[in-house]
Amino acid sequence: MNNEMKLEFLSKSANESFARIAVAAFVSQLDPTIEEIADIKTSVSEAVTNCIIHAYPDREGIIKIKSVLNDNEVEIEISDTGEGIENVEEARTPLYTSKVNLERSGMGFTIIENFMDDLRVESIVGIGTKLTMKKIIKKENT
Repeated sequence: MNNEMKLEFLSKSANESFARIAVAAFVSQLDPTIEEIADIKTSVSEAVTNCIIHAYPDREGIIKIKSVLNDNEVEIEISDTGEGIENVEEARTPLYTSKVNLERSGMGFTIIENFMDDLRVESIVGIGTKLTMKKIIKKENT
């Protein structure tokens, strides 16, 4: 099975739940478990929230999601054209946050890494950031 979905929406916090539900509905074609869907929804939520808070801190911008289904795997790209990340390695460190004035845990990337099978982060300051996440959907023995 090969299938693809693309979404674009404004970086408003109200759209975070829309994004996670849309991706979960699309992935449902692979017949994932409740736990697999929860992992995907949480990861999408963390990535979109990062875009809203960090990519566009003082303005609205566009967040793009591309989801691709391949056999028993989903690949999800979430990208923005915001501020970018100066030091990706540092940003991926648990508890690191560039927004110390906000009540943020600094665990977004760590959560995604724990819930997904693969995470790639590409970012250029002033141009934007793209997260590529992969999740293998385990097939139950019937």
